[in-house]
Amino acid sequence: MAHESFLAQVDLMFEKAAAHTKHPVGLLSQIKICNSVYHMTFPLKRDDGAIDTIQAYRAEHSHHKLPVKGGIRYASAVNEDEVMALASLMTYKCAIVNVPFGGAKGGVKIDRRKYSEAEIERVTRRYTYELIRKNFIGPGVDVPAPDYGTGPREMAWILDTYNTISSDTLDALACVTGKPVGQGGVRGRTEATGRGVFFGIREACSYADDMAALGLRPGLGDKTVVVQGLGNVGYHAAKFMQEGGATIVALAEYEGAIHNPEGLDVEAVVAHRRATGSILDFPGAQNLERSADALELPCDILIPAALEGQITSDNALCIQAKIIGEAANGPVTAAADAILLEKNVLIIPDVYLNAGGVTVSYFEWLRNLSHVRFGRMSRRFEQSINEKLMRAVEQVTGKRFAPEMFEEVAHGADEVDLVNSGLEETMIDAYGEIRELRKRHGVDLRTAAFINAIDKVAVSYLEMGIFP
Repeated sequence: MAHESFLAQVDLMFEKAAAHTKHPVGLLSQIKICNSVYHMTFPLKRDDGAIDTIQAYRAEHSHHKLPVKGGIRYASAVNEDEVMALASLMTYKCAIVNVPFGGAKGGVKIDRRKYSEAEIERVTRRYTYELIRKNFIGPGVDVPAPDYGTGPREMAWILDTYNTISSDTLDALACVTGKPVGQGGVRGRTEATGRGVFFGIREACSYADDMAALGLRPGLGDKTVVVQGLGNVGYHAAKFMQEGGATIVALAEYEGAIHNPEGLDVEAVVAHRRATGSILDFPGAQNLERSADALELPCDILIPAALEGQITSDNALCIQAKIIGEAANGPVTAAADAILLEKNVLIIPDVYLNAGGVTVSYFEWLRNLSHVRFGRMSRRFEQSINEKLMRAVEQVTGKRFAPEMFEEVAHGADEVDLVNSGLEETMIDAYGEIRELRKRHGVDLRTAAFINAIDKVAVSYLEMGIFP
């Protein structure tokens, strides 16, 4: 089982959950299957005149709802199996957090560290052109987003290329999410996945009986945390966990890991890496030669936020964490999952925990289609009402609020406030749903999350009248 492909492992998790449902076999097969995959190759002229052949993919897993949604990753390990697996997870993820999208995923097989920014731009624009040719991108068809190795700049290039070719001038902004704010992006999208990881772990740790079963107290204040990966997701997850009261005792990146049981300052580590090119030799911390060594350190919460397949049957027995928060996609293999559950480790699954990105991408998509910034029509009104209420309280009590308190309480919600509030509500509600299913079926959280997703996607197909 340890050698199963990524897609095969996702399908194993699906089958495990499907056994707890009563849906027809044919319907379950339709939910599981990946509907379409586009494998493309195209030439890239390097800055020195040499020609590379680039391989790229886009998988659309389920069209039970449109558009389909999923990120684009740039990594040397990208392959068809991986994008199909990730597209599958996106379908289930969207269903779990009640975002009305089908799942998709894209990937370009390159190590972006070996390419100049000009070359990356050419790759991105050509990839977008190929997607347009095959109708694999559009506001109501397929909406990409950032993933590993991509960010707002690549999304802006995608939008610009789409605008150049497409005749959809009204809603073109909604063809891609994760864009810079000035190009139609939404405030709060950059940190959304990491913030969602924080909200999900915080919610899981809030249940006293669940924590007691692990020998822990509720809350984050006394929790020690190890984070693997300091990319966008890992950095923000670590940052918000630290701000939430947890102690970050180890951080890991591809060059190695650092450990200090007394705690690490996340911002200071990031500044050190920016200055030196490495997290190693951070003052007061012990260097660990291998990034993977950090996974086996003693801690309350382990957050793998790198790539898939980091915890396998080879190292699962060495994991000392009591809670694993899967910030990355597929960081725990199916074989390792079984071992960890036997050890009574609480695994908060990726299919739920890293859904913050697609949740806020949904908000951005809505913003682009409505052509109105969140809070624009209500912020001043809310502030005025709050000010009147506070003045009334001052008149009744005869006491005046301190200026800083008055400003904080009277503040009307702007876009980032509304986005973060919507994300928090989404993560809390979704965790409540899967926790209830976990108790009802006597299963682990991952299986409960898949049951939740399968049931919701099944309802969509049944409502279409495709299945009797």
